[in-house]
Amino acid sequence: MRWLREEFGEVRWVFVGVGGLLVYGITGYLLLGYHLAAALYNTVLVVTTVGFTPPAEPGTAERLFTSSMAMFGVAAFLAALAMISAALLEGRIGILTRRKRMDRHIASMSGHYIVSAYGRVGRAAARELEAEGIPFVVVDRLEELEDQMRSDGVVHTLGDPTDENVLRAVGVERARGLISAVDSDADNVYIVLTARSLNPNLFIVARASESAAADRLYRAGADRVVSPYVSSGRHMAMLALQPRVLDYLEIAGESTRLEEVLVEPASPLIGQSVAAASDGGTALVVRRADGRVEPNPRADLVLEQGDLLVLLGGQRPKAGTRTGRKPRAGAKPRAAAEPRAGAKRRAKTKRRAGAEAR
Repeated sequence: MRWLREEFGEVRWVFVGVGGLLVYGITGYLLLGYHLAAALYNTVLVVTTVGFTPPAEPGTAERLFTSSMAMFGVAAFLAALAMISAALLEGRIGILTRRKRMDRHIASMSGHYIVSAYGRVGRAAARELEAEGIPFVVVDRLEELEDQMRSDGVVHTLGDPTDENVLRAVGVERARGLISAVDSDADNVYIVLTARSLNPNLFIVARASESAAADRLYRAGADRVVSPYVSSGRHMAMLALQPRVLDYLEIAGESTRLEEVLVEPASPLIGQSVAAASDGGTALVVRRADGRVEPNPRADLVLEQGDLLVLLGGQRPKAGTRTGRKPRAGAKPRAAAEPRAGAKRRAKTKRRAGAEAR
């Protein structure tokens, strides 16, 4: 990685200097009449300032050469000591250890979400995932954003999200979903194509800067396409037309959530009524396995395999799976996501977002 080469690039000059010093010493002692083993032995002893006893009284040339070797050895040692001290004081060694620790954490993740790009859209998506307690990893190619990601405490890696190897490194084959929030429609199409080929069951949400790019993203394999500009305009219009409804939804969002419950094969929810499966929530809609939609379902409506129940409030039944898409044929059922975070974590995330906005 480029940041690693820049942070530790000067270290290689230490090795180059030591290697050059060894070559210089061995060559010099060979010219002074020593055989190869003795030349190497003398060079190492002089460079390490241990010293050696010559078999005979050294001549002027040997004395001068050995003195130069000792001076160069001490200079190389002091240079190496200065670089190591600077690295410790600047925290670069700590950065390397943290990077390795984070790479090990990413390698152990499964059922997580991947957020590509940590711009305004990606950062907002990451905050929502954090507030919900959902594990995720951020991928961004911009090294200047690493300090921001580190201060935000998000799991991240630096790399090009259009690169297949980078997506593999963040566990796209084990991931549950991907949010492609790059500001380039061409890059988003390529990310979606690559991710879909690596994980056919991945739920992909992609950003489209232009409306014409939405169709290309759907054809590439995106499950949902969002245009921030269209969504913002629609939201502003709804605020103007129905401000109290949206205010209620935003205020109630702290304690009231919309839940999707998928009735999977062998689920105890099969054969249960909507009232029994709602667990204190309000059933808004049921999407049947054949695609039929039943809004405001009756309380005695019986659920069947493949149905999708949308609830307002309450708790998600343990037998159901919160999901963003209907699993593909032959796909293994996904494990339920981790429990959602409480209002305290959501409030913390919103306070941080508000502080950045100010």
